[in-house]
Amino acid sequence: MPASATKTRRVAVLADSDTRWKWGALTANRISPEDSDIRLDGFLLRGRATPTARQLQEVGVHADSLREVSAVEFLRTMAQESYDVLVLALVGGGVQAMLHGLKRVWEGQPQRPVIVTGYVGVVYEKLADGLLLRHGADIVLANSRQDAERFRAVYDGVGADSSAVTEVALPFLGGAPYPGEHDPYTVVFAAQPSVPDSRKDRTYLLNRLIQHARRHPEREVLLKLRSKPGEHTTHIEELPYQKLVQRLDPPVNFKLVYGNMGEVLDRTDLLVTISSTAALESLHRRIPTVVLSDLGVREVLGNHHFVGSGCLASWDQLDDGHSPTPDEEWVSRQGVCADGSYATAFDAARERITKLLERPGGLPALTPYYTPATAPGYLPGILARHHLGPDGSPLPGAPAHDREPGPVRQIVRRAARGAYRHGVQRVAPVIRRMGEL
Repeated sequence: MPASATKTRRVAVLADSDTRWKWGALTANRISPEDSDIRLDGFLLRGRATPTARQLQEVGVHADSLREVSAVEFLRTMAQESYDVLVLALVGGGVQAMLHGLKRVWEGQPQRPVIVTGYVGVVYEKLADGLLLRHGADIVLANSRQDAERFRAVYDGVGADSSAVTEVALPFLGGAPYPGEHDPYTVVFAAQPSVPDSRKDRTYLLNRLIQHARRHPEREVLLKLRSKPGEHTTHIEELPYQKLVQRLDPPVNFKLVYGNMGEVLDRTDLLVTISSTAALESLHRRIPTVVLSDLGVREVLGNHHFVGSGCLASWDQLDDGHSPTPDEEWVSRQGVCADGSYATAFDAARERITKLLERPGGLPALTPYYTPATAPGYLPGILARHHLGPDGSPLPGAPAHDREPGPVRQIVRRAARGAYRHGVQRVAPVIRRMGEL
């Protein structure tokens, strides 16, 4: 009996970072029928950003099983296991590699899962590149009406099928609406690992946050951090705020905090950020939200996405008591669902998945936009990063493509990943500084 005929829906999620695991696992639950059980198997793609146990605990999303795999190991598992839905929560290149690898392992099989992919949050860079690398999935989720329109325009513009684009909302929205000011009034700055990326800009933001705490001793001022030094998230963080703050003398009402963003928002009166997706979580709950303009409104920062939102402001304005008023039309186009429509935001995706699972004769073979014929100078390199050849098969010497890794191999892998992280986090910045002398 195919898995889709049972009451329990079997779902697999492949993710390459803590943030994408959160998005993928929550999406898997959101797009499953409300009246069905879900068996969720998680797979963490081995790489520089593979989440640690602490990061997974902080995400707060649990699976029935969770293990770390290489791309080739994952493909072997997919050839052996039967799932209803597969969520690819990866960067664009990872999605493309998996699509070609899965096309090969499922060749000739009568049944295969519905493949779902999308973006963790705001899409403000590499729109065409990222979308075309995701083409070939059965469903490409768009987190807002604006994104859905842009996604379809890109696919239609290159002659690719755009029917996979499905409008939803961010899967991690929720929490109680803002009840009004807390005691003490709490300001939260949501830090990002790579925005901004220079020591000068990060030090500036940290100094302004501390200055705000000194000017308002009656307020609690929190710096919400994504990771601890040595841990990686979706992006590399070479200059952690934890290290920068060691040279300063912040007041007692200034604190560093970790933990689930939703729990931090429960006590937030003003959310401040450069361009974090946390701003959308905050707007969903109607918490006063500011996107900083101090470093300019620039594509490289991502805060250009918030043009028209009514949320752009500077620290000078915040120090003087400014309270932003978001533009309702802008908010409604961003998948924030502050109007109470969140309960139905995933209905279209659920209906589409059900129709695909009930398709007579099963689903057709995967047909990504990129092939060795259409992108011979681009696709092979993307596949090779995951030890796959142009036809999606494992390259000679691909790690453990024919067997499960043994205990010794697993220990060596953990040590190698730790050495890599140490090099990126500590050695590389020193070398760069020496080169600037």
